[in-house]
Amino acid sequence: MTIQESSPEINMNGSTNPGLASVIKPIAWMVLGGAIIVAIAFVAGVLPPHNDHVVATDVADTEFWTCGMHPEVIEEEPGTCPICHMNLTPLNSNPPQAEHGEAAKELWACPMHPEVLETEPGACPICKMDLVPVELQGLDTEGSNHHGTVVTIDPVVVQNMNVRTQPGHRRDLSRSIRTVGHLDYDQERMVSVTTRYAGFIEKVFVNHVGQPVAKGEPLFEVYSPELVQTQQELLSAVEYARRMSAADPDTQRRANSLVSSARQRLSYWDVTADQVTEIETSGRVLRTLTVVSPLTGVVMQRMHGLEGMAIRPGMEALHVADLSSLWLTVEIYEDQLPWLGEDSTANVSFDYLPGEQFSGRVRYVEPEVSPSTRTVKLTLQVPNRDRRLRVGMYATVVFKPVVARNAVVIPAQAVIRSGERDIVVVALGGGRFAPREVTLGVQSDGLIQVIEGLDGTEEIVTSAQFLIDSESNLRAAVEKMISAKRGHQH
Repeated sequence: MTIQESSPEINMNGSTNPGLASVIKPIAWMVLGGAIIVAIAFVAGVLPPHNDHVVATDVADTEFWTCGMHPEVIEEEPGTCPICHMNLTPLNSNPPQAEHGEAAKELWACPMHPEVLETEPGACPICKMDLVPVELQGLDTEGSNHHGTVVTIDPVVVQNMNVRTQPGHRRDLSRSIRTVGHLDYDQERMVSVTTRYAGFIEKVFVNHVGQPVAKGEPLFEVYSPELVQTQQELLSAVEYARRMSAADPDTQRRANSLVSSARQRLSYWDVTADQVTEIETSGRVLRTLTVVSPLTGVVMQRMHGLEGMAIRPGMEALHVADLSSLWLTVEIYEDQLPWLGEDSTANVSFDYLPGEQFSGRVRYVEPEVSPSTRTVKLTLQVPNRDRRLRVGMYATVVFKPVVARNAVVIPAQAVIRSGERDIVVVALGGGRFAPREVTLGVQSDGLIQVIEGLDGTEEIVTSAQFLIDSESNLRAAVEKMISAKRGHQH
């Protein structure tokens, strides 16, 4: 009786017996569940997980935090800067990566504060200026000439930042060396007037120091017994030669030899040829001989009580200097010697003659360096044809020697000096800029030589280059960190 009630039966009209349905339902649910589990296992075994895509999305969506004063500090969480302990600010400078060659999204930056980078337009949190679009470029891939991240800036931003450029070029670079000195007599144009015989000064034509004299002009007259005797010997020799003019050649030769000997003795005593001719023509002895000036100049020294004084051989009676040229003594530092030497030229100016320029040429360089001042003395020759320059005047001297020939030259203000390296920003065209490390040479008059890093054909940024370089450094730091994060996650 009991078995019949629990067994399922199907009626003729197709209906299921209630007892049989209660047994089939649990079995059907068990079969369905097993099929679902098998399907999930199959799908899991066939299709590989896309973990890389998930990780990249997570990293791309990560918000970074940076320091406004030290953009190289980038953290994944808010906090304080480990250098200056300022609060970190959000830096959303890593837009989602483009897929399948899709173009990179734009960033929005402040023209006055390039460290402010946002992924959406808005206002600068520092100065409240409207942000402008700045396209984020990848690391430099245009060759080894660039040494930093290429930055592309909107023309509006370039104008607001007052970016100015100037082409580099090649030229001879001169260095200005400025020093001071004082005028002195030209040692090669000074003469001491003396006699080579003993005598007495009877008449003086030079009355005071500073009196100008011309070459051949009389200075004073001297009576000397030796000169009188030699004149008499000359006249006797001339008369004897005249009488022997009809004699044999050997006698004539001896007579003429006596005349030549007397003339030679007078010349040794500084008696001029004109004076000898006068003695021979007049046929009489000159009681006194006139001493003349050997050059055109100014009397710088004169013995007191010169007239009537007994004079000895070698005694200086007068001192005459030619002032048409003066010497200028200056000092330069030893590190400037490689560019200066004999025949170097300089511009010379004097406060006494404002606005006028004179030219000087180096005549002599001292062979030693002063141990106390570490300087070397140079002597320049300065023309003074109009006699306006005076001994003892102070002068300003400017040398401009060529220190580098055919050198790559840029404005000195275009260089960013960090202490360890020197950077210039090169304009690549189309609003694109790239920092470039350079090796510098000598600097002069606002220009500086570039030894390595440029070839002279580049367009150099001379204004706002600090902002562009900061922008490049910030982006390079962010890109390197993002690359490192992705590599770690992979």
